[in-house]
Amino acid sequence: MRSVAISNPAELARARNVPPEEVIFGSSQAMVNIRQTIERAASADIPVLFQGETGTGKEVLARFLHRCSPWTNGAFVKINCPAVPGTLFESELFGYEKGAFTGAYEAKLGRVELARGGTLFLDEIAHLELNLQAKLLQLLQDGQFCRIGAQKERQVQARIVCATNSPLQHAIRSGTFRQDLFYRISVLSMELPTLQQRNGDIPMLVAYFLQEYGRKYGREVPPLSNSLLGRLQEYRWPGNIRQLENLINHYVVFESEQTISDSLEDRGRDFLTAEIPSNGVIPLKKVTREAVRQLERKIILQVLEANGWHRGLAARALKISYGTLLYKMQEAGLQKTRAKRPDDETATASCAEADVGAIAVRPPIRASRTKGSNLKLTGD
Repeated sequence: MRSVAISNPAELARARNVPPEEVIFGSSQAMVNIRQTIERAASADIPVLFQGETGTGKEVLARFLHRCSPWTNGAFVKINCPAVPGTLFESELFGYEKGAFTGAYEAKLGRVELARGGTLFLDEIAHLELNLQAKLLQLLQDGQFCRIGAQKERQVQARIVCATNSPLQHAIRSGTFRQDLFYRISVLSMELPTLQQRNGDIPMLVAYFLQEYGRKYGREVPPLSNSLLGRLQEYRWPGNIRQLENLINHYVVFESEQTISDSLEDRGRDFLTAEIPSNGVIPLKKVTREAVRQLERKIILQVLEANGWHRGLAARALKISYGTLLYKMQEAGLQKTRAKRPDDETATASCAEADVGAIAVRPPIRASRTKGSNLKLTGD
């Protein structure tokens, strides 16, 4: 592995948007194995695929891999596949020539060229459209691509790192993901453990987030009590490390353990148990509708909390449209008023990170009730 001469590893890690190594990997055997794999493969020019649930730290590991590689002095360029509309994705990824289409008044470099000599990180690769998958396959095969409106192909050398929270084998079977592309991007594939599977690392992660957000807000906050730390280690964590980070962010702002305790309440209650009337008659359709409604509400609430109440991220995690999520939130009474910091700035969770040069294009959205728009539960 290529070594980096540094005088203060913590400061360098912070500058590179990567936590210290002991925080990233902790002490769980699964993460120790991943660390050893990354260190052995960092200098090899092979594509890498990180798989795991949302919030498990796939981008952090991609940045760590970049930092350890011979391409560390190049750019780390991220593109969030579902965040860019399909009609704009090709120009965002490959760029375009002047006059390629109406409004193209000058040539523009795509993310591929911006990552020349560095790392191109494709987040949520499962959402990449099929026609673009073929072009990405060509880039992986021979390092060539073509800008929109160009007559000749260009050559570029960049390491390709991908991440997904959806099982790509399922997408292959359903015909939405190319099998040949899967084999290309998964030359080295790593499955990240959930936070529940590495709950012994929670006290260290809590201490790190307390320090980081204390520095961010200029505050010194007391550590969490041992009893609360014990509860955090017993919790299921559907949003994994991102959800834990959001909770600690909130705690640093308000300095109240009660807010954390409240968010952990009622997670194990079996609310699907039907109350049987004295006459023994159960209206099955009515009970089923109510059970589904309550289950929808609970899942939406957990996903919103796991994503810091960022509705766009929550909609993508639930695989429903933004408008559908707004309607279901209103129907379930899940209207969240964001808390204010003492300096009157909005306290937002840090889970929504800005992509480098990301395009923010969103058509007007109307929340309307659509027949048959029940929540479809899919495995991440």
